[in-house]
Amino acid sequence: KGGGKPGDALVLTKPLGVGVITTALKGGVADPAHVAEAVASMKHLNRDGAHAIGQVGVHACTDVTGFSLLGHAYEMAQKGGVRLRFDFGKLPFVDGAVQYADDNLFPGGSCRNEEAYEQYVDMSSSLSKEMQLLLFTPETSGGLLAAVSPDKVDALLALFAETEHSCWVVGEVMEGGGIEVVA
Repeated sequence: KGGGKPGDALVLTKPLGVGVITTALKGGVADPAHVAEAVASMKHLNRDGAHAIGQVGVHACTDVTGFSLLGHAYEMAQKGGVRLRFDFGKLPFVDGAVQYADDNLFPGGSCRNEEAYEQYVDMSSSLSKEMQLLLFTPETSGGLLAAVSPDKVDALLALFAETEHSCWVVGEVMEGGGIEVVA
């Protein structure tokens, strides 16, 4: 988890937002199409992604689960003595997640994660409180977050394309400490 180096790209292998979709489902307001996409994401194993990451070789990697994207990212940053910068506009979300977040349909774990990690996160002031909280929302069967050397990013993206498994470049590793989210 702690091997990220300044200049590395941050790659995410599954969209975020499953937690708000399942909360909307529990509240009886979720669109069935949104639920189906969230279930498909949860059922998609990280095996292919981990295999591709292993083939290319990355500096650091973690799964994104109950402590949210930002909680798990902080663990990577802290262990590596680096700063992780996420570009909010590049983060993928399951369809409906942003809508339900705007409706304030968050699981209780979102607030607990925010309380635990917000002191380590410099969040863009242009993001609404709901979009900020979405990044602290627990994920069930979330994807992998990897710090990849810039010269290996294209090879990793190509391997993911071959397996028809999605991945997104969502940020970068920098010198410093903690987390930064830019809009």
